[in-house]
Formats: sequence, C-alpha cells, structure tokens
Amino acid sequence: MATPDLLFGLRNSFYLGAYQAAINNSDVPNLPPEEAVERDSLVYRSYIALGSYQLVINEIDSSAPTALQAVKLLALYLSGDKETAISSIREWLSDAAITNNPILRLIAGIIYMHEQDYNEALKHTNSGGTMELHALNVQIFLKMHRSDYAEKQLKIMQQIDEDHTLTQLANAWLNLAVGGSKIQEAYLIFQDFSEKSQMTGLILNGKAVCCMHMGRFDEAESLLLEALNKDAKDAETLANLIVCNLHLGKSSSRYLSQLKLSHPNHMLVKRAASAEDNFDRAVQSVA
Repeated sequence: MATPDLLFGLRNSFYLGAYQAAINNSDVPNLPPEEAVERDSLVYRSYIALGSYQLVINEIDSSAPTALQAVKLLALYLSGDKETAISSIREWLSDAAITNNPILRLIAGIIYMHEQDYNEALKHTNSGGTMELHALNVQIFLKMHRSDYAEKQLKIMQQIDEDHTLTQLANAWLNLAVGGSKIQEAYLIFQDFSEKSQMTGLILNGKAVCCMHMGRFDEAESLLLEALNKDAKDAETLANLIVCNLHLGKSSSRYLSQLKLSHPNHMLVKRAASAEDNFDRAVQSVA
C-alpha cells in the first residue's frame, strides 16, 4: 500500500508561487528525517523567493545538512555575495561524497542559470533524478533557444507523471516558447491552475503573457495589476507591465522606475539603459 505524500501540499504551494502559504503550512508532523530536510529546504527557498535572504543566511548554520547549506548559498548569491556562493558551490561539487545531492545540483543549476552559464548549469542538472531537476532543464534549454531539447525533457517528465504540477508548468513554458496555436494550450494550463489553486503572481503572469501573445493586452493588463497587488516589487510582473503598456500606448515609466529600484540588474533595465546611452550618443553626434 502506498504511503501518503506528506509534503504534497507544501511542494505544490511552492511550485505555484504561493510562498507564504508554503511557509504557513509547513508544520507537518511525524516526517522521516529525509523528508524533514526537504520540508526545510522548501520553506527556506520560499523565504528566498520572498526576498528574505538574510533570514535564511542567519538561520542555516554550518552543522546543517548539505541540502540546506546549498539553499543558504542561493540566499548568499541573491543577496549580492556572488563570489562566495560560486566558489563554495564549485568546492562542494568537487567533493565526491556530496556532489550527487539532488538539491545541491539543483541550486548549482539555478545559480549558473542566473550567471547565464547554461553549459555549466547543465553539467549538474542534465542527469535529472528529480522532477525539479527535469523542470530546471526545460527552463535552461528554453533560455538557450533549444525548444527541441526542452521537449525531450518534457517527454521524460510526462512519462514519470503527466499530471505533476511541474510537468504541467513545463508544458506551458514550452508552449509559450513554441508560440502559434500552442499559446492557447499554455493559457488553458494556467487557467486550470487558477481554478484549482490559490491565485498567485506566477499564475497571473503566466496567463498575462499568454494574453499578450494573443493580442489581448487589456486582459493582460488587468491580470498584471492583480499580480502587482500581491507583490509590488515582483520583477516579472513589473517587466510584463512595461511591455504590456507599450503595446497599449500607455506610459510605462513608473513601472520601469520601480524595476530599476528593486531589480537594478534585470535584463529589461540593462536594455533600457543601453538604449538611453545609444540615444544620447546619437543626439550628441547630430548636435
């Protein structure tokens, strides 16, 4: 007889971006030690997703299991201490005793994906082993514009568990990347999540991006404003609002200012700065 999955609800909350709900509902009694570590890693990653890096750095000490130490490195990396995080992750990945730890490999993949070093990320994630690693592979391949490889990863996930939340999300990401008639399929996946789960910024952004692809910018804007009400500093929401407002012929300067303040290294901020520099140079050459 199959044992109940005590962390099912917690995992789903985390995957769908309901980070506070994941934290609030993390008191699961009678967990075996291995599952307790997974529970703690999901809770700390939820705090990271909410921007509480220092809490994670302070709470995880050197006696914590490898998985939690890896999560602490992600908090260090995102808080700005990139050099320490990357040198530590390199050192740990070279240690044969812990190099196969799935959460260590996952965090390595996330950090190297942030660094846009996709080949290095895949060295640690490509062999899979968990649904999260497979889902991260899909994201990495899409960043590399290799939807063919992303599709192969999705098929592996579908063979393991077609109804898994991460399989459904990966399917929606791939559909968005492929475009065309697949956009409607992606929209229906996010719509299904919004009917069954707590409405989160992740789901609202997913639906909004589908709407923008389909030219439904008014609908996209209302979804994004709802997401902004949930988290006024969310990078994806702000970036999507900037793009949406440009298509609606509205000013997006306020959202760009917010994005610059809260996420100065965001790709859209860098692109805007580069465009401004080029414009200034062009003006000076004509003046």
